[in-house]
Amino acid sequence: MQLGYPRTELRRRLVDAVLTGEKTATAGLHAEYEAEGEPLPGVGERFLLLGYDDKPVAVVETVELRLLRAGDVDLAFARDEGEGFDSVEEWRTAHESFWAGQDITDDTLVVAERFRLVERL
Repeated sequence: MQLGYPRTELRRRLVDAVLTGEKTATAGLHAEYEAEGEPLPGVGERFLLLGYDDKPVAVVETVELRLLRAGDVDLAFARDEGEGFDSVEEWRTAHESFWAGQDITDDTLVVAERFRLVERL
């Protein structure tokens, strides 16, 4: 599982949030999964969490996966992303910035994944 881009401060913050238990969810664009021909994560599937330098630092397990419209992301999910969002609007602004170059509307499909930390490596 990759959170953010390698060797960025964002990657470092997101991985640290997973390791401390603050981050238990992440979101991706469904269109990116389709473009890369990548299957959606399945509930019960385990992944290596990659750290700052793309080296495995932990094992995480998908515990919930929902495909939903960006306009339907709720505050509970935004908060579970562990980035300090106090509103869905903050979540949306941050994700639109991260997904720069993509046209994000209320109807844009988001892969909303919840996970649990299984093991630190």
